[in-house]
Amino acid sequence: MDYTIYQLLWLFLAYAFLGWLGETALAALRKGRLLNRGFLNVPFSPVYGLGGVLFALFLPELRGHPFFLFLGGMILATALELFTGILLEKLTGQKWWDYSPRRFQFEGHISLTWSVIWGLCALLCLFVGNALILSLTGLIPRRVGQIILLAVYAVLGLDVLTSLAALFQWKLSLPDTRELSRFLAGLTRALDNAVTRYIQRRVARAYPNLDPARGGARAKASPTVFAQGCCFYKLACLFFLGAFLGDIIETIFCRLTAGVWMSRSSVVWGPFSIVWGLGAVLLTALLYKYRHKSDGYIFLVGTVAGGAYEYFCSVFTELVFGTVFWDYSHLPFNLGGRINLLYCFFWGIAAVVWLKFVYPVLSGWIERLPMRAGKVLTWVLILFMAVNIALSALALGRFVQRQADPAPAEDPLGQFLDERFPDQRMERTYPNILFVE
Repeated sequence: MDYTIYQLLWLFLAYAFLGWLGETALAALRKGRLLNRGFLNVPFSPVYGLGGVLFALFLPELRGHPFFLFLGGMILATALELFTGILLEKLTGQKWWDYSPRRFQFEGHISLTWSVIWGLCALLCLFVGNALILSLTGLIPRRVGQIILLAVYAVLGLDVLTSLAALFQWKLSLPDTRELSRFLAGLTRALDNAVTRYIQRRVARAYPNLDPARGGARAKASPTVFAQGCCFYKLACLFFLGAFLGDIIETIFCRLTAGVWMSRSSVVWGPFSIVWGLGAVLLTALLYKYRHKSDGYIFLVGTVAGGAYEYFCSVFTELVFGTVFWDYSHLPFNLGGRINLLYCFFWGIAAVVWLKFVYPVLSGWIERLPMRAGKVLTWVLILFMAVNIALSALALGRFVQRQADPAPAEDPLGQFLDERFPDQRMERTYPNILFVE
């Protein structure tokens, strides 16, 4: 990783402040008056801070390829903006910003114009911003810097709690803020009527799209069909089916192309590919409303989204485990060996096949499950996979440790992992694994 945790904390605060400053200045130019455009009361906009941190984590190795750095910044930040917009809409029942009147927009949450701006911000951050910010914060003595970070993040955390409390009161239409204060049982005295109402008034001024009258809780009819539509239980079931089918397809593909049978599993128990499982969930959640669109439209979105997803999965596993599970350096049109054009096309084809042919069949099977049995089965599978992933991470971490120091473990957990998951088993489970610095 190019940056330490200490540096990433500073980058988050710097970009959160700069993002807030930029939005506030832009709103002042449009409205002719100062207006706090942030979600919080303090002068920080977390989405910009998180965007800057994600750029620093996932994009440094693209500095030698400015076009791909620009494209990666576009995709990464646009996905973050889309997720944030959907999350806020789920919490409040309303859109906080709406790009619907603009051309080349998606659900009003993202637009091509802002995606391009995000890409330019990625270039600015990686080539200028990060070095400048870290050089300035490097002038602060480390101990003093840690104290400043602790104090600022404490205030930031308190502000997040009070702002969320105000939003939940707005969403649930509680008759009196004191009810919310009693519910949180003295968590903070900042939930007084005046503070909460101030937050609500400020948010309403900053985001005119919001309408407090629409914030009341809505009664929902009890579902009669298990996992109907694109809901949590449907996506959870699709994750397991996608993980299983993806592992089987990759295994057969390797047998046909390389002439060998090899494990393509991501976990130590069972034939499950987490990358394919999450890919199935992401494709379904992203394109569910557009599953009736043309094959070309779905192919294009699947190619771009799948390639970006595979790239960030590769960076994530390298950052966390110090390992690389696939390397496309020998293939033409590859990017850092993490993705290549041919496999991006495979993602596009997979998106079309999934949404047009596989998803309708699997969705029908899932919805035939009895309501109670379906929920119980889903949670059993979730518990199994959570344990499976946790154990796989521990086994993989210990496997990496053994490559640097083959001495037997002294602690009980290490001894258990050495006994149950020796090098031979791990090499069979992850035959293409590469160790990196």
